[in-house]
Amino acid sequence: MPSLRLLAPALFAFAIFGATGPASADSFSDAQRTDIEAIIKNYLVSHPEVLEEAMTELGKRQADAEAKKHEASVAENSDAIFNSSRQVVLGNKEGDVTFVEFFDYNCGYCKRAMSDMLDLLKSDSKLKVVLKEFPVLGQGSVEAAQVAVAVRMQDPSGKKYLDFHQKLLGGRGPADKARALQAAKDAGLDVAKIEKDIASPEVRATIEENFKLAEAMGMNGTPSYVIGKQIVVGAVGLDGLREKIGVARCGKATC
Repeated sequence: MPSLRLLAPALFAFAIFGATGPASADSFSDAQRTDIEAIIKNYLVSHPEVLEEAMTELGKRQADAEAKKHEASVAENSDAIFNSSRQVVLGNKEGDVTFVEFFDYNCGYCKRAMSDMLDLLKSDSKLKVVLKEFPVLGQGSVEAAQVAVAVRMQDPSGKKYLDFHQKLLGGRGPADKARALQAAKDAGLDVAKIEKDIASPEVRATIEENFKLAEAMGMNGTPSYVIGKQIVVGAVGLDGLREKIGVARCGKATC
């Protein structure tokens, strides 16, 4: 004989839909509705694990839907995400996986996540790393990002940019124009040229492009990442990033 767990949903469905099809709520008497509610309540009280199973399944379906939405968004904006001329490219420029980070120089989580990015650069010779300024934390962040874009304009190789990036993001205190210029000077860049380039259309266009991309992908904080077809919001740690890279590379967390 079927268990109550299997039988009760079937009985409930029969009570609601009948043998010939759905019944409207108005077709039930008050007494019938009371009986149906009692059946449902008693079943759920006796089998509360059903609620947990339902919530687990709901979470899985929502996660799957979100992943598909992210994949569609990445596909739609892929050229600007991965191949824009207005971005810093580090690591293997012909890498099999592209790791894109949106960051803010005043983001505490970005400061801690910088070591994750550097570890990945050192340990994964097949990884292409792209950095995009996304100044969401006030005027100081905007000023620092403007200097960073001017640094990129002066250093297409990305070597001095990375030095500048580490000095500014890894430094103490809030980032702003003055601190960014000092970091640029310490990295051996031409500060006078940077101050001139800050006002250029290229700087404005770069930051506008990054904001437009972030909005299209639903990013509202830093750090945020695009890794392959995946969008990752928040500092998930080195192991979490490696898992995402593995999924992008071979379809599983560890290749």
